[in-house]
Amino acid sequence: MEFDRSYFETRYASYERQNPPRKMAFYRRLAEVAAGDCDTPRILDIGCAFGLFLSCLDARWERFGVDASEYAIARARERVPGVQFAVTASSELAFPGPFDVISALDVLEHIPALDDMLKRIAAGLRPQGGFVFVVPVYDGLTGPVIRSLDRDPTHVHKRARDFWLDRVSVHFQVVDWWGICRYLFPGGLYCHLVTRSLRRHTPAIACLARRL
Repeated sequence: MEFDRSYFETRYASYERQNPPRKMAFYRRLAEVAAGDCDTPRILDIGCAFGLFLSCLDARWERFGVDASEYAIARARERVPGVQFAVTASSELAFPGPFDVISALDVLEHIPALDDMLKRIAAGLRPQGGFVFVVPVYDGLTGPVIRSLDRDPTHVHKRARDFWLDRVSVHFQVVDWWGICRYLFPGGLYCHLVTRSLRRHTPAIACLARRL
């Protein structure tokens, strides 16, 4: 399936509502922690779509974004000036590293060659560089519900949270991870609740890791 205009209009027709400012603020905080004390951090956002997350970072960041969708990258270039964007349909990162932070927000579940991608991400980071990712998970109390609601055929990895934590640990040190409860209600209200106490049962997780 191609990530063309029809894909986004069908699967993410409420893209703006599903990515409200408070959600972007949480992602921004993760990136800032991942960057540490770097004054001018370089960040690469994999699967950047329309560039909304990168648009939330201030001028001190050197920002790069890649996506498999030509349609999404065209929209990103129109909407977010000052960012270097590229279309890439493989596990290539497209831009030379090293980066201080690499992010993959609801992206890894779409990538068939997962281990190759994780290797490339690790290679693209500076020593102790930060890797921030968010993925849906299909275990815990919410697992059966999430599996039944997921209609996206491009989700090739419908996995438990320990799968992601273990797989990432091959190349990175997991610093911390959180559970995310999220849902777009009828009428446009979007719930985005980050929790540590219930992280074993949320429909998604966010993780901060560092290159070994």
